[in-house]
Amino acid sequence: MTVHFIGAGPGAADLITLRGRDLIAACPVCLYAGSLVPKEVIAFAPETARIIDTAPLTLDEILGEIEQAHAQGWDVARVHSGDPSLYGAIAEQMRRLKTKNIPFDITPGVPAYAAAAASLQTELTLPDISQTLILTRTAMQSSAMPNREDLDTLGQAGATLAIHLSIRNLKVICETLSPHYGEDCPVAVVYRASWPDEQIIRGTLADIREKVRVAKLTRTALILVGHVLGEHDFSESALYSADHTHILRPKKSMK
Repeated sequence: MTVHFIGAGPGAADLITLRGRDLIAACPVCLYAGSLVPKEVIAFAPETARIIDTAPLTLDEILGEIEQAHAQGWDVARVHSGDPSLYGAIAEQMRRLKTKNIPFDITPGVPAYAAAAASLQTELTLPDISQTLILTRTAMQSSAMPNREDLDTLGQAGATLAIHLSIRNLKVICETLSPHYGEDCPVAVVYRASWPDEQIIRGTLADIREKVRVAKLTRTALILVGHVLGEHDFSESALYSADHTHILRPKKSMK
């Protein structure tokens, strides 16, 4: 018996990995985050599977379901949205499983920021503009941010930012980042990336908050901040330059 932590991807059912899909199809028990994982993904489960939406459950109740499956020798598909390594709350589950000697493994998934970048038709790292992507969130009613991970500190790097779980904190985000990026810095808010009702709002640190207010977005949105979002005048990568040689493309000999 094994508990399979599976990244369902950002929303579109065909963005789950083949491994994740096949594991869901093979497990007699499926626990999933109902508010974030689409029903089309859970539809891969066997018709006879025990399917449980964990959104209303506590950690103890979730572990109770896993222990019950373990006692029966049934594999469990524990399905999380996006990639489970990022804000997936799997560490606490794995810690409990280790103490109970219940085997588990992890199948990665397509993260929301990757789906958002695809929808925006944007590369998040551009030569001379930004070569760093910071995945973060802000402190609201959830856990406090660790020391030196506040947005003001992170913003000093000038890197591309993918800010999760913070759409209701947009005022603070814009005020904090404007001194570092400038009020004209491009911002994109992507609501439910890759879902059928996906919505994209583009703006700047000066006006994005008003645009989001008009759109009435209050949850399930990713905020991307950085000059890569509006930059067209950037250097081409050295990787494909005719002047750049490497082991797979050695310097051509002169005849």
